[in-house]
Amino acid sequence: MEVRIDDLSGSEIAEFLEEHIRDMKSVSPPESKHALDLEGLRKPEITFWTVWESNQLIGCGAIKELDANHAEIKSMRTSVEYRGKGVASMLLEHILNEAKLRGYRQISLETGSMPFFEPARNLYAKYGFEYCAPFSTYKEDPNSVFMTKAL
Repeated sequence: MEVRIDDLSGSEIAEFLEEHIRDMKSVSPPESKHALDLEGLRKPEITFWTVWESNQLIGCGAIKELDANHAEIKSMRTSVEYRGKGVASMLLEHILNEAKLRGYRQISLETGSMPFFEPARNLYAKYGFEYCAPFSTYKEDPNSVFMTKAL
């Protein structure tokens, strides 16, 4: 598996993110959907990575700088056929290492509270993330869970 910085211009990532948005819409009410589309991810404060196995896109994730000390994980996704095979762990380790190299002191995330998101919550907890109050521009939401980790 190879992690690459992605400029979000390829058709593979456009299709992959469309599937991500469809999944989020199917399990989250519209007012609780925080997944970013292509345009939302094309911001200078966001770095986006894709994970490839040979020539197949199998995962993605991003980091968004909130301020000089705090970053947010965005758009973590693994393709259905590769779930449970270590893709998300490898990508999360890559993002955490990058966050440390950039000098962030804290990294946070928002994910869903529904059963669909339980594997994600378990992964983040395994890597030392703890539940926290909403951060940045997020508000309390029964469909969202907020987690953070000191770096």
